[in-house]
Amino acid sequence: MSLSGLDRADGTALLDGVRRRLAESGAEPTPARVAQALREQGRVLGDAEVLGAARQLRSELVGTGPLEPLLADPAVTDVLVSAPDRVWVDRGGGLVLTGVTFPDAAAVRRLAQRLAAVAGRRLDDARPWADARLPDGTRLHAVLPPVAVGCTCLALRVVRPRAFTLQELVEAGTVPPGGDRILRALLAARLSFLVSGGTGSGKTTLLSALLGLVGAGERIVLAEDSAELRPDHPHVVRLETRPANQEGAGLVTLEDLVRQALRMRPDRLVVGEVRGPEVVHLLAALNTGHEGGCGVLTELT
Repeated sequence: MSLSGLDRADGTALLDGVRRRLAESGAEPTPARVAQALREQGRVLGDAEVLGAARQLRSELVGTGPLEPLLADPAVTDVLVSAPDRVWVDRGGGLVLTGVTFPDAAAVRRLAQRLAAVAGRRLDDARPWADARLPDGTRLHAVLPPVAVGCTCLALRVVRPRAFTLQELVEAGTVPPGGDRILRALLAARLSFLVSGGTGSGKTTLLSALLGLVGAGERIVLAEDSAELRPDHPHVVRLETRPANQEGAGLVTLEDLVRQALRMRPDRLVVGEVRGPEVVHLLAALNTGHEGGCGVLTELT
């Protein structure tokens, strides 16, 4: 942002000073506090400039910065940042470069670290990547330099609050004609199944739609690395993994969740994103009387 009467360098230095002042005090970036911070730096600016600075600082400190308009777009499913001037979105038709930019690479890093902190994850030089879920359900993945060459890489996957119905997926062409009948028969027969496919292919969307067709009297227990499945069903129990804290304690893995789910009287045991040793527990469960179980299968490690 460029403040009226100041060149870009002066404007950036001014906002950095206000940002540091607010961070030190822990104060909410209200217009009044921003104006006070500006006065403490010996700057006198008009009301419009103060309000503009307050909006930008609030977006940086409590929002998603320049990405907010993109994430607010209901058509956007993914927002990807690979450089300050390389911000991409996917609205269902492939990646498109946007006109959104950051002031510099440091601004991308600050945003990534703040979002990781909001999600309760550590992101710094000692642990240069983070995979987490933000409070609104958005999936966050961030990688810092030097692991990410040149600039912090940030990927945000938007999880919409409403699950699609199977009929809507048919109408959208996601499920081929007649495919819905096979899927309904699969559920009715209580057969176990796995949904597999590439990144962004709609695995989670399809599974959520199918679980919405499960009988209302059945108990669904979900075990997920990051809570993304949102079936429209009246009886869902959701379990989510937890990373270790800074002391290395408190880790809860997907393998742990599968074991716990088996003891929770599930009519349908569902595991999201099976990619490791928990696949052994899932397959064992599906072959020892837990009919109708399912999961999302990704690359095994």
